[in-house]
Amino acid sequence: MNDAATWDVVPSTPKQIEAVARECRRMVSRRALLAAGVAVVPIPAIDWATNVGVLLKVLPDINRAFGLSAEQVERLAPDRRIVVFKTLTAGGGLLIGRIVTREAVMAMLRVVGVRLTAQQAVKYVPIAGQGLSAVLTYGALRYVCEQHIRQCMAVCEQLRLPAPTVVED
Repeated sequence: MNDAATWDVVPSTPKQIEAVARECRRMVSRRALLAAGVAVVPIPAIDWATNVGVLLKVLPDINRAFGLSAEQVERLAPDRRIVVFKTLTAGGGLLIGRIVTREAVMAMLRVVGVRLTAQQAVKYVPIAGQGLSAVLTYGALRYVCEQHIRQCMAVCEQLRLPAPTVVED
C-alpha cells in the first residue's frame, strides 16, 4: 500500500477512516482469493503456509494504511501513543502497533481454527470438497482481516477524541 518511508497519518475523520477501511477490504478480498485458489490444490499443508504468508503480508499493510504500524505509532505524540495503547489493552488489538510475527499470525488463525480444520478435511473430497475448501479459506481469511480492520477503525475513532490531560497537584 504505502512505502514505509512515508509519513502516513492516522485517518482523522469518519469519512477518511471508512475510505481506508474500504481500500483495506478490497486488498483483503484480492489476497483471500489468491489463498482460496491455493486451497484447491490437494497438497497437504500448502494452504496453511499460504494463509500464514498472506496474513504476514496483509496485516502489516492494514496497520500501515491506518497509520498504526509499530513505526508509525512510535512517531505519534506521547499523549496520542497512550490513547493507542489504552485502546489496544481494552479492545484486545493483538497486532496493531506491533511487529506482525509468524507466532502472532498463528494465534489469530486459532480464532478460525475450526473452519480451517474443516477446510483441510473436505479438501480431499473430489471437486465439491476442493470448492468448499476454497470457500472456507476465503471466509476464514476475510473474517480474521475484518476483525483486524475493525480494531484499527476503533483505535482511529479513539484518536479522534481529545487527548487525555494531566492534572498537576
